[in-house]
Amino acid sequence: MREFKRAYLSIGSNKGDKFQNLQRTVDKLNVNAGKVTALSKVYTSPAWGFESDDFLNACLAIDTPLSPEALLQTMLGIEKDLGRIRSGRKGYTARTIDIDIIFYEDETIDNTILKIPHPHLQNRKFVLQPLADIAPGKIHPTLRKSTSELLDNCDDNSELIIYNKVLQIKKNDFSRFRLLAIEGNIGAGKTTLATKIANDFNGKPVLERFADNPFLPKFYNDMQRYAFSLEMSFLADRYQQFTDDTSQFDLFKDFMVSDYDIFKSLVFAKVTLQEDEFTLYRKIFSFMYKEVIKPDVYVYLYQNTDRLLENIRKRGRKYEQGIAPNYLESINKAYLDYIKTHKELNSLIIDVSEMDFVKCKDDYHFIIDQVHDFYNER
Repeated sequence: MREFKRAYLSIGSNKGDKFQNLQRTVDKLNVNAGKVTALSKVYTSPAWGFESDDFLNACLAIDTPLSPEALLQTMLGIEKDLGRIRSGRKGYTARTIDIDIIFYEDETIDNTILKIPHPHLQNRKFVLQPLADIAPGKIHPTLRKSTSELLDNCDDNSELIIYNKVLQIKKNDFSRFRLLAIEGNIGAGKTTLATKIANDFNGKPVLERFADNPFLPKFYNDMQRYAFSLEMSFLADRYQQFTDDTSQFDLFKDFMVSDYDIFKSLVFAKVTLQEDEFTLYRKIFSFMYKEVIKPDVYVYLYQNTDRLLENIRKRGRKYEQGIAPNYLESINKAYLDYIKTHKELNSLIIDVSEMDFVKCKDDYHFIIDQVHDFYNER
């Protein structure tokens, strides 16, 4: 089990959308550095030590598994992500974001790259005031005074004004969702993502039983001959599984997340079936589709054909290895055409061609944020 340490950080911005810079910093720290547990008020304060626009400043508490040095590197990465450019010149300059470690437990560190506690905190009202909001009794490990005492004795006469917006510790959960559908082409990663979301956010996974379909290997060997048999068997199985799984809500789960939507049957059938077969198929599908639950958000994971082929090769299913690039391209086109013509579906397209949401936490949380932002806007 990882051991967490309590650190206190100061954040400030006087360039660009200052409040949004602070909020994005909180969000990124919460994802990459630990768990943000407390936030101060936001204060407007004059630039300290140089002439520039006023700052917005705040302090936060974070429980982190990172060492002080690793925390510093994470902070520098966040500053870079938010557009801060360090010129190397001496002196203070305007910045999109500035993040400083004020305290890390009761440790004292003094070397060329890191000084903890922050050597100037007792002289800076814009640090002490927000810090006193969340840790008034925190004792400075060398000065042996509390934050409140340091604030009372501070000679900084700068005027601080409480800002009219409050920072939030963003909690992305899916408790307001009934069903989230993750869709995509063959090899797009929909099952992997749906399973990960279910595990991380207490969801009930509804996963397609594609491996049990006896027509699938035959279809990849002779698409024209087995297309109708395959699509009809998929439709029957999807309908039965989907209605069974979604009608039996798990009291111990907050929501359901599927790696398919039953409408995918129509998408694939349009690509694989002859015109007269598709007309018959669509009539049968329409009766079934009326009865199923519709997703709150329909996420389509778009990946380019080269990336799809790479993923298919890596997962090593023998019967998939001969899939032609033009077949994958036709599936992508069918999905995108379907999404464009069904505005009522609450569709969100996310291009994951350059992402790795399994290995990269930022990519994973980007997708989670996109889903929640889209849902909230609706």
